[in-house]
Amino acid sequence: MDQTLTGKVAAITGAASGIGLACARRLLDAGATVGLVDRDRAALDSLVAELGDRAFAVEVDLLSPESVDTMLPAILDHAGQLDIFHANAGTYIGGNLLDSTPAEWDRMLNLNVNAVFRTAGAVMPHMIERKTGDIVVTSSVAGHVAVPWEPIYTASKHAVQAFVHAMRRQLAKDGVRVMEIAPGPVVTALLKDWPKENLDRAIANGALIDPAEVADAVHYMLTRPRNVNIRDLVILPHSFDI
Repeated sequence: MDQTLTGKVAAITGAASGIGLACARRLLDAGATVGLVDRDRAALDSLVAELGDRAFAVEVDLLSPESVDTMLPAILDHAGQLDIFHANAGTYIGGNLLDSTPAEWDRMLNLNVNAVFRTAGAVMPHMIERKTGDIVVTSSVAGHVAVPWEPIYTASKHAVQAFVHAMRRQLAKDGVRVMEIAPGPVVTALLKDWPKENLDRAIANGALIDPAEVADAVHYMLTRPRNVNIRDLVILPHSFDI
C-alpha cells in the first residue's frame, strides 16, 4: 500500500497545536503540502518557518462566518487545489453542567459543531467539482458514548458523528470520502478543563495518548484505496475505560 501523499494538498483547522499540529507534521512527512488553519497568526508564522516550504499559513477565525469564507480562497490561491480537509479544531467543557455557563456552552457548540459544518461545507463544492477529495473530522469517543462528566461536549460530538454519517452517504457518488477520527483522551491543552480527579486518575493509569498516535491513524485513513472509506476510527489508550 502506497503510504505517500506526494502531490496532495491538505488543510487542517486548529493546526497550531495539539492534534492538528501532529497531523500537519505527519502529512508533511508523507509528502503532502499542508495549509495550517488557525487564528493565531504568530504561532502559524513560527510553525511555517519551522516546518518548511510545503507548509503554509491560513489565518482564519472559525467563530466568524466571514473569516471562514476566506479559507478556501486562501488555500486555492496558495496551492491551486485541495485534496484533504481535516476539520480538527475544537474546545472542551467538562465537569458538572451547572459549573459552566450557557455562554460557554454556546462558544463550544459554535466551534465544535457549527465551525465543522461551515468549513466542511466550504470545501465540498471544490471537491465535488474535481470528483475527488477526503474530509476528516476530529470527533471523540464521546461521540460514541454519553460521557457523564462532559454532557455538552458529548452532545457536540454526537452532532459531529451524525454529520459524518449523513455526509458520507451524500458525497459518495461524487468521489468524496467523509471520515471521522474519534480519540479518547489525548495529551493536549484541552485537558486543562478536565475535572482534576479524572485527570489525575487518567495520568496515574496511563489512560492518555499522544497526539502523534492520532496523526498516525489519520494518515492510515487517508492512504486507503479510494474504494475504502474508514467512516469511524476510535483510538483509545489501552487502559482507558468509561
